[in-house]
Amino acid sequence: MNNLQIPPEAIVSTSTTKPIELYAFIDPLCSSYFDLQPILRKLQVQYNHYFTLRVVLSTKLSSLNSTCNSVTINDDDFTHPALPSVAIKAAELQGKRAGMRYLQKLQEQLFLDTKNVATYSSLLTIAEQAQLDVEEFKSDIQSKEATRAFQCDLYISREMEVTESPSMVFFNEHIEDEGLKVCGIYSYEVYEKILAEMLNIELFRQEPPTLDELFLRYHTLSTKEVASIYGVTHYAAERELKKRMLLQQLERIPLADTNQWRLKTSTK
Repeated sequence: MNNLQIPPEAIVSTSTTKPIELYAFIDPLCSSYFDLQPILRKLQVQYNHYFTLRVVLSTKLSSLNSTCNSVTINDDDFTHPALPSVAIKAAELQGKRAGMRYLQKLQEQLFLDTKNVATYSSLLTIAEQAQLDVEEFKSDIQSKEATRAFQCDLYISREMEVTESPSMVFFNEHIEDEGLKVCGIYSYEVYEKILAEMLNIELFRQEPPTLDELFLRYHTLSTKEVASIYGVTHYAAERELKKRMLLQQLERIPLADTNQWRLKTSTK
């Protein structure tokens, strides 16, 4: 962990009264973000009233400009290491929530369904699953706006000297103060402590939403996440999740150390 200053041009202003701005630097194709995601979600559930979250793509690339600026993406088999990241930024042009839904669906396809997410056709399928306007997405993924948005993320990563993914940077409401950069993944309690110290208060936890509301928000959650968010045992969480599976509301995806549960929707 270390302190840093953020240059003014790297800050995207947001109309918010929340005292903390949290930047999460991730590589969407790296499994480490999938490990960080439960921590971010629990922070949002418990302390969303204290901070604004911005996800910044810090994909490791060497030739973004030459490829993205010179190739027309109109072939179903077209692929490039930057393409999934540009697709996420294209989805964000339909709104922040649309971008987050797209990122979540992309990660599900990659890490739960073990599918290739680097082709144009696969990214269109994910857009359908994320309930985006697909025709608008087709246009946006080829637009300069999406490419520039991704380049802006890479610029912010460089300016904040973020070299490891995932990393998180915390800023308080006093822009002249130094931010706190946390590289790698720590226990949930570490991030709680950082929030409390930066705010200089005793944190107040929000009541979590109902389980059904939680799945409407995140679509896919593990038994471990559910148990952690609600402060119940693994057995109690699994029992509630199995009830919803029997009601055909959720589907279970067995993993090595836990079960993932995915909300069933009409668009899969």
